[in-house]
Amino acid sequence: MKSNNWIFNGVLAVAVVILYILHFTSGTTPIKASAAGGTGTKVAYFEIDSIQNSYEFFKEVKSSLQVKDMENAKELTSLKNAFAAKYQDLQKNGRSLSQAEIGSRQQELAQLEKNYTNKEQQLSQELQEESFKRLQEVKKKIETFLENYNKNKEFAYIFSSNSDLMYYKDTAYDITSDIIKGLNSEHISKK
Repeated sequence: MKSNNWIFNGVLAVAVVILYILHFTSGTTPIKASAAGGTGTKVAYFEIDSIQNSYEFFKEVKSSLQVKDMENAKELTSLKNAFAAKYQDLQKNGRSLSQAEIGSRQQELAQLEKNYTNKEQQLSQELQEESFKRLQEVKKKIETFLENYNKNKEFAYIFSSNSDLMYYKDTAYDITSDIIKGLNSEHISKK
């Protein structure tokens, strides 16, 4: 799920850079952030780790990716065990084999090792691609929800909170619980 954090961190970093540029390139006074009526730009945030822990769709995606990872591990273990069995057989019976037979079995072992390496790379790449695709689905659902959620709230910005990038936050602007309730409600209604 680290790639999910990288995606959200990247989006947040871009938003911070844009705000920084806008703040220091405008010749006017800074805009006051406010979530309660009044003038100024309305800003809110949500705790991404809370979304990851409480959003049912995200938990389903995470679970399905873990299942796939375990299936991949079983397949690789099976290949590794086949290699180990052939290797042990060669070690055990090597003295009674001719040079040609030993050479043939060594080639077979080299091919099994090559197959294992190729399969490991293939499964890893497939899992990585599927993880990216599924996490993009989660991100899109959150973005769509926030767009609808924000129609009445009129926030100019809604950030995901990350302790590495956000140094201060006023909990009065935390909309995490609203987002979790709304996302889960949408997810359950679509089942």
